[in-house]
Amino acid sequence: MSAAQALAATGWARSVGGANPYLTLFSRTGLRREALDEALARQEIQELPAARGCTYVVPKDDYALALTVGQGFGDEAQIATARKHLGVTEAEIENLMERLLAALDAGPRDPRGLTDAAGDAVRNLGAAGKKRGITTTLPLALGRLQSRGQIRRIPGNGRLDQQRYLYARWSPSPLAGFSLPRPAALTELARRYFRWIGPASLAHFQWFSGLGVRAARDAAAPLGLEPVESGSGLLLLPEDRAALAAYRAPCEPRYALVGSIDGITHLRRVLAGLLDDADRGRTMRGERGYQTLGGVQDLCSHGILDRGRLIGLWEYDPEAQEIVWTCFADRTPALEQVVAETECFIREDLGDARSFSLDSPESRRPRIAALRAG
Repeated sequence: MSAAQALAATGWARSVGGANPYLTLFSRTGLRREALDEALARQEIQELPAARGCTYVVPKDDYALALTVGQGFGDEAQIATARKHLGVTEAEIENLMERLLAALDAGPRDPRGLTDAAGDAVRNLGAAGKKRGITTTLPLALGRLQSRGQIRRIPGNGRLDQQRYLYARWSPSPLAGFSLPRPAALTELARRYFRWIGPASLAHFQWFSGLGVRAARDAAAPLGLEPVESGSGLLLLPEDRAALAAYRAPCEPRYALVGSIDGITHLRRVLAGLLDDADRGRTMRGERGYQTLGGVQDLCSHGILDRGRLIGLWEYDPEAQEIVWTCFADRTPALEQVVAETECFIREDLGDARSFSLDSPESRRPRIAALRAG
């Protein structure tokens, strides 16, 4: 599959300035970083504010949908805070947006260049703004322009595992000609969600989408979801029932090394569902010490999977240029080969495998030490 095809089939890849988009696609398709960066440059995939306003790497056919379902979340919430507590007005934001679009007519610019070009239309919000995490009005206007599909972000070095961006006019906008009302767009998001990760519960979808209980239920209602078995809260699309009934797990292992926020864990956030009963009491090292795997929602370290079962944890040590890992199952030659292939990919293509932008080698040392100790 291409990067866009894999994202459409298995789910948008969560992006927070770490290696997850690369690991997501390498583990599923074998595509290397150069191919993914080229797909990004050709706008076949794009990093966008999407479900619940969070950034995901999305395939081209889903750009308009992702932007539509993401509207009203993170950036608009920040604008509401700025209006309520910092004296920012709607007219002020709209004026700044016009100045930014005019500046981008000459070509892509970074935030500093946009600040210079917009001049006094960018206002410093002082100590009160700093306290609320909004130092100037620039990110407010940029966020709204992105969610409206008027501008797009371009990674400064062309890579998805960093957070330095240029901004460019997006013409034609992916929202031009997109006429799906918001309720119908949310139903399409639900359709994709249950195709990616069903069986899942409405509560799982509610978390992913950022909707309230009633809104999530209304979005899913037209899909005719069915319980996977009588009395179960786990639902699936009716058209998937026959495929699930006919499925038989492969007899031979199918190993994959995935990121800590890979869709297989991130979309439902119920780690216990991926664990063998005997492994639920195992622990992993997190920021607050050791945690029991069966009692957490998210991985602290990256994961090793075999046919849908979480069988181990791993980190990349950039100083030693190696993957450090522990496994709950037998270490087979086939598993060691997959570890070696992923290690080579990270060393040659990425240089590191951060979970998110602030995941530094220094902050990772306690997790690496814990994995070395088994």
